[in-house]
Amino acid sequence: MMQTKMRPIRNTIPLEEALDAILDTARPVTRTVRVELDHANGRVLAADIVATRDVPPFDRAAMDGYAVVAEDTFGASRQEPRTLRCIEVVHSGSVPAKRLECGDCTEIATGAPIPEGASAVVMVEETNKSADGTIQIFTPVYPQQHVGRRGADITASQALLTAGEVLTPSRVGSVAALGIAEIEVFAQPRVAILSTGNEIIEPGRPLGPGQIYDINRYTLNAVIGEHGGVAVSHPTVADNLMSLDAAINTCLESDVLVFSGGSSVGEQDLTLDALKRKGEILFHGIALKPGKPTVFGRIGRTPVLGMPGYPTSCLSNAYLLLVPLLRRLAHLPPHQIQTLSVPTAQRFISTTGRHQFYTVRVMDGVAVPAFKASGDITSMSQADGYIEIPAQTDIVEKGEMVEVKLF
Repeated sequence: MMQTKMRPIRNTIPLEEALDAILDTARPVTRTVRVELDHANGRVLAADIVATRDVPPFDRAAMDGYAVVAEDTFGASRQEPRTLRCIEVVHSGSVPAKRLECGDCTEIATGAPIPEGASAVVMVEETNKSADGTIQIFTPVYPQQHVGRRGADITASQALLTAGEVLTPSRVGSVAALGIAEIEVFAQPRVAILSTGNEIIEPGRPLGPGQIYDINRYTLNAVIGEHGGVAVSHPTVADNLMSLDAAINTCLESDVLVFSGGSSVGEQDLTLDALKRKGEILFHGIALKPGKPTVFGRIGRTPVLGMPGYPTSCLSNAYLLLVPLLRRLAHLPPHQIQTLSVPTAQRFISTTGRHQFYTVRVMDGVAVPAFKASGDITSMSQADGYIEIPAQTDIVEKGEMVEVKLF
């Protein structure tokens, strides 16, 4: 029997140092694409947008009612209404044909253009149509009351949005108001996902002896999609250098390469060897639990992140390390994690010297441990979030307040 030669991780670096090293390699993508407005939400604008027209493009009614010469309503009340002659009805999408003179009014719908000569709108609730067709006005209005002025929202030549801004529903709406159908945005970073291991097979196929289904490809895919990237999944690679070298070559067109598995200490964990042959290793091993056997380097200008094969370790590292890298590449701001301050349901014991990522459920207002083992995906799927126990802390006492970072 061939002896297995182990290659232990002798030196680890703090989580903060690892994250700094990763972000130092991040070069935001410069490629741009044009997308239709229907698909622009959440994308990052690549070019300034300057208004080419006024919005609204005409003076318009802000209320259903009657367009009037404001002075004709002065002194109006329920006891002494002013009586005006209605000369036209203007619906939304139609244009007034008649100019108002003193003593006239035009029935008008919200959003319809104000007729020439009109200076205000009286709400329909403050009017009454008489049997002879005349309109009684029960309240005075001042000039421009209930009128949306041309250009009140956006004026032509106004700088509306700036390159680098993340498009939100309201920002997309402001672009639509200018009549723009497509918009230039930064391309989303492409992240190649490469699962390694003779024992890994895709879901949907029958399991053979000693085999397990690929979990990490799908959890990584979901994380990447949530944070502005495009996951590019590649076929699982067998544990030999020739296969790994060939697979890596197909991945280098992407902006980031993420390995799943092959970063630990066994003789057949070949990510290190492949990375050494093709590029450089920036670190191997983080003072982190779970997630210690993490490797990071680069091949040319492509960052390469080697994740542990255990699902919990892989997914927790995706949140801690891959998400910050990906968001910087995508021109997105740092992720704002929602937190909840609650007491612990029991004592937590951590490994001294290692930053611990500890999954929890929030039940009856307290943090209850959800972690089982690094290989158990339910450690994450049945958790509401996680707490972080710093490397210098070994015990969190029962009842102590902690910040739960919610998934």
